[in-house]
Amino acid sequence: MQRRYLFALSTASVLALTGVSGSALAQAYPNKVIKLQVPFAPGGTTDIIARVIADPLGKALGQSVIVENKAGGGGVVGALELSRAAPDGYTLGVATVSSTAANPAINPKIPYNTLTDFTPIINIAATPNVIAVNPSFPARNYKEFLAEIKKNPGKYSFGSSGTGSIAHLQMELYKNLSGTFITHIPYRGSGPALNDAVAGQIPIIFDNLPSALPFILQKRLIAIAVAAPQRVAAMPDVPTFKEVGLEPVNRMAYYGITAPKGIPADVVEKVSLGVKKSLEDPAVRRRIEDTGSIIIANTPEQFAAQIKAEYEVYKKVVESAKLTLE
Repeated sequence: MQRRYLFALSTASVLALTGVSGSALAQAYPNKVIKLQVPFAPGGTTDIIARVIADPLGKALGQSVIVENKAGGGGVVGALELSRAAPDGYTLGVATVSSTAANPAINPKIPYNTLTDFTPIINIAATPNVIAVNPSFPARNYKEFLAEIKKNPGKYSFGSSGTGSIAHLQMELYKNLSGTFITHIPYRGSGPALNDAVAGQIPIIFDNLPSALPFILQKRLIAIAVAAPQRVAAMPDVPTFKEVGLEPVNRMAYYGITAPKGIPADVVEKVSLGVKKSLEDPAVRRRIEDTGSIIIANTPEQFAAQIKAEYEVYKKVVESAKLTLE
């Protein structure tokens, strides 16, 4: 009877009886495979950054880290699934401006609170964003681009990684400030949007630079303007939005790691240190920096403050431009 009774005890009770603490269990982390969820389809910048960091992070932690794509809703589907996962450190997610700031700012019905339902761990990198066009578009630089879309309001469309994504809201901000009109076509990630832009199915794309840059260098897309602190070395002739008089559009994207709320502090520290150790490898840094990204590697507190600041910025953008999902 006593043996049967002990078997039926809850885990918490057993821990109390044996003197094993939750902290001791956390010290054993990780002892199985870790999932790193990407809230977009394969092929986009979020996916690229995740796959660059997954293998070295796994080596740093002593367990495999596998990337899973959970696309949909401009990052909302994946972020929602992450918010509902067990807070044990075995399900992590890549947080982007789209999933934690832009989309929550435009969509009041999102079923998670971006500021309270996640545990920020570390911001891996920040990347510029770029407007690019298919070579068939009748413009080769920003001046020609602006003249063409002003002359033909509503004639052209642009693709983004999804409704409410940073690409969507930044382009809407651009349209508002430049007095232009281009139709939005949302995709389930920047990968599919890029494929259609390169194929000529859509003439314009607003995308993160790392995923668009290979096509730009191959001249399969033409870069028009970039959101970056200064001109990008790989595209020296492409002006920043600040240079063309649209500094509010000149915002970079972030790619960090978050977990569900309630994850043990010990686990947060281990993952954060694991990412930082991974980024000490010159080859890993080079792979990220070669995409045009800037290594950040900040603290959980700094990343939390960054998420809050971006959310507030895009909330103001939505309110001032009167943007809705309709």
